[in-house]
Amino acid sequence: MTRPDNKRANKWLARILDSNHILWMIFLLSLLESIILPVPLELVLIPLLLHKRERWFVIATVTLTGCLVGATIGYSIGVFFFDTAGQWLIQWFGFTSEFSEFQQDFDEHGFSTLLLVGITPVPFQIGMLAAGSANYPFLFFFLASLIARGIRYYGLALLVNWFGERFLNWWQAHRQRFGWSLLVVGLAIYLAVVLS
Repeated sequence: MTRPDNKRANKWLARILDSNHILWMIFLLSLLESIILPVPLELVLIPLLLHKRERWFVIATVTLTGCLVGATIGYSIGVFFFDTAGQWLIQWFGFTSEFSEFQQDFDEHGFSTLLLVGITPVPFQIGMLAAGSANYPFLFFFLASLIARGIRYYGLALLVNWFGERFLNWWQAHRQRFGWSLLVVGLAIYLAVVLS
């Protein structure tokens, strides 16, 4: 059995990472990930941040901008097309039961629920569609998205910038455990806010 040509793959990856269009690609990937792509953006972001460590702030900003544009589109789908495109997205991702549970939490604690979904591995599409379908004020939705996704993307960029390859190795070994830990911490903060 032949081994894959790692040198060729690395050259191909380096050519993409050095492309003049990489920021547009990241913007588009972030936009699509926030609406419809079920693939975590970190799989692309971490290698890019390692390759362009001096541009961590620009990369995080472009990623956040793409996400916010996508979130606005998702919110608009919830407002105007929830019964058609919104329902299709919920079924596409298999969120039917999760969405009804989320809607109950969202109706009671909209802003803190959006913050929790934006930071943790819970799919953000649920929050966008719920906010839009409930006609939650767009300004508060946008602010919660900005804070939560800003923490996620700038935090990731800083960690990669500070720890480099060590962070990549750690992420590959512990990303699932980290995601669940983040969810538990987020839920604890959420409950503290709700019960206070």
